[in-house]
Amino acid sequence: MAEFVRVADIADIPDPGKTLVEVDGDMVALFHVGGTFYAIDDVCTHDGGPLADGELRDYKIACPRHGAKFDIRTGAALSMPAVRPTRAHDVKVEEGGVWVRLRSAAGAGGPPLHGAIAVPVVPTSTCCTPAASREAGGSTAESTGAGGPLCEDRVREMLKEVKDPELFVNIVDLGLIYGVTLSPAADVPGKQHVSIDMTMTSPACPAGPQLIADTKRAVGASPEVSAVEVRIVMDPPWTPDRMTEAARDQLGIF
Repeated sequence: MAEFVRVADIADIPDPGKTLVEVDGDMVALFHVGGTFYAIDDVCTHDGGPLADGELRDYKIACPRHGAKFDIRTGAALSMPAVRPTRAHDVKVEEGGVWVRLRSAAGAGGPPLHGAIAVPVVPTSTCCTPAASREAGGSTAESTGAGGPLCEDRVREMLKEVKDPELFVNIVDLGLIYGVTLSPAADVPGKQHVSIDMTMTSPACPAGPQLIADTKRAVGASPEVSAVEVRIVMDPPWTPDRMTEAARDQLGIF
């Protein structure tokens, strides 16, 4: 087991406050909140951002890159786009100093990770048939209304083929689609121009360009579509409350 290492003097860190320390070669974010010290890896599990540089509010630290929040007491991931906890460490105060002992893994030897989000298990099938249709033995074509007139429901079924490359959940169930509008194409009689109002889990989402391109491909592949316009909307901002129950179950959010 790793040994405790003295990393700072108590007086060095205000309450509330934070600093970056090195423990046995690992970079650790050290926090002082409510008279108690806490330590977690200085690594956002979304994209490796430096947590010690983020905004500290109460017991939450926000990654400065994309806004993912973590509980400084347990390392639990509290908000998208992070879905995995970061590692929390043992801390003690002794002889006027703050001492940290590294844990071997996230949550090891510590309190339960309340609010932590499980890593999703991704099914190998990409079928977008609704559950009710599958139970009734219906095909994908029947459930999406293939062969009938193009409508918003059919477009949304097409969009379920587009999955967030980090969360592996389709953008419809994630709640990223704010609206779908169809209008007759002026230049191509009999076809539709599709406008999609879409948001991102964070304003600087690194997967944004890929999601936009995949959205255009998924809908534009329909012979009934002349063009696809994707409009990025950030108001109202996305929150996990927009996810469907299916997405929550897949991500382990209860």
